[in-house]
Amino acid sequence: MLEKKIAFIGSGEMAEAMIAGFLRQKLARPENLRASGPRSERGVQLKEEYGIQPFTDNNAAVLKADLVVLSVKPQRLSSVLKGLKNISPGAFVLSIVAGAPIQKIAAALKNAAVVRAMPNTPAQIGEGITVWAAAPEVSAVQKEIARSLLGALGEEIFVEDENYLDMATALSGTGPAYVFLFMEALIDAGVHMGFSRRIAEQLVVKTLTGSVAYYQNIQTHPAALRNQVTSPGGTSAEALYYLEKAGFRTAISRAIWAAFQRSLELGKETRVHIPEARKE
Repeated sequence: MLEKKIAFIGSGEMAEAMIAGFLRQKLARPENLRASGPRSERGVQLKEEYGIQPFTDNNAAVLKADLVVLSVKPQRLSSVLKGLKNISPGAFVLSIVAGAPIQKIAAALKNAAVVRAMPNTPAQIGEGITVWAAAPEVSAVQKEIARSLLGALGEEIFVEDENYLDMATALSGTGPAYVFLFMEALIDAGVHMGFSRRIAEQLVVKTLTGSVAYYQNIQTHPAALRNQVTSPGGTSAEALYYLEKAGFRTAISRAIWAAFQRSLELGKETRVHIPEARKE
């Protein structure tokens, strides 16, 4: 794999996360990594940081590449695909573009060997999780290459059914945004009570990381863990009562469903109807 030439079309944060992960795990050489984007200063930044080859011409970047990684925004994908002409016949394509079906990419590039993946933000520090699927034309060797590369970002889960990618986009791909919003709300509540922001942040971060570590160690259902810390008539019971009364669970469920619908829309799939909240 060290001799494979990998071209990134799109040089944003996720592309950088993958570049860093590949180099950290010694899966690629810097001189064999290319990143193409419209901003030349971004290419210079990546070259100085990682020693890769920067490009502003997508076709120059993919020339003789063994693997082409599509890491552009969904709204730009169609125009990018139309302009790509120099992909080698033996190369395969790895897309991390939200909502973009394998069939659309394969048809546009006239290359059936397409892997579709959905990583998430913690991939930038090697703590992400990626769900991925492959077209039937992707060879066993190419699948193993994809598995190794995606594993450099954290954990990876292969699925046979591509439809799971849209679900993963809504749950794990967008998931960090939900967590960060929850963190922000907890911190702001701490400041409102009178803590300094520094102490509130410290309390919240350690509470979240400690709770996740405890769950991973105990490996029991979250409901059972919640019951352990909820004494009758206590502070947890009071707080949870208000969260349930405010529709906390329903809001989370509907937000994830809305993200799932948006992923389908980005792929020009059939619009999925979000049922109205049931009135009490």
